[in-house]
Amino acid sequence: MHKLCLIRNIVSIITISFLVHNFSFAHSGRTNSEGCHNDTKNKTYHCHNKKIKSKKKITGKLKVIDGDTIHIGSLKYRFSGIDAPEKNQICELNKVAIRCGILATEKLREKIGLNTVKCREESIDRYKRIIAECFVNNESLSSYLVKNGYAFAYRKYSKKFILDEDYARLNKKGLWSMKFEFPWDYRRNN
Repeated sequence: MHKLCLIRNIVSIITISFLVHNFSFAHSGRTNSEGCHNDTKNKTYHCHNKKIKSKKKITGKLKVIDGDTIHIGSLKYRFSGIDAPEKNQICELNKVAIRCGILATEKLREKIGLNTVKCREESIDRYKRIIAECFVNNESLSSYLVKNGYAFAYRKYSKKFILDEDYARLNKKGLWSMKFEFPWDYRRNN
């Protein structure tokens, strides 16, 4: 009888310890498809499960493909959480056609310049591109593009750049000063 009580006490202590440990590190909030979410308690956006964790150094010639895609050597990177206008997409400013897909591409090319690009890989998409957040001098290229109005927060996949988009929209930055179609609508309609 004494051994049975002792075992129950040990099991109770282990269970309580486990619950206390897990609750102390857990918090509420569902994650999106990237395993990320806004933590309203701490006012942060963070991710829990990255599908790729690469510590290898990627080197090679950098090529800007469009406003949200680059190639480094033979690797194709698609910026996570944002969507930039398609290359052939046209916007309108004061009744003048603006090639906003080309504009977004050029703004990305200007921002990168001759700097080294470092990417934090997150997953691989159905087109075999590496989905990543890429940086120049520790500044997120995705954040830069969205905050300056040359790309949009891709809310379908991420909430990470919504505040940057709100800033661009309120300050009529980049495409927000023009008539435009969201890239996802443009692709669907064309």
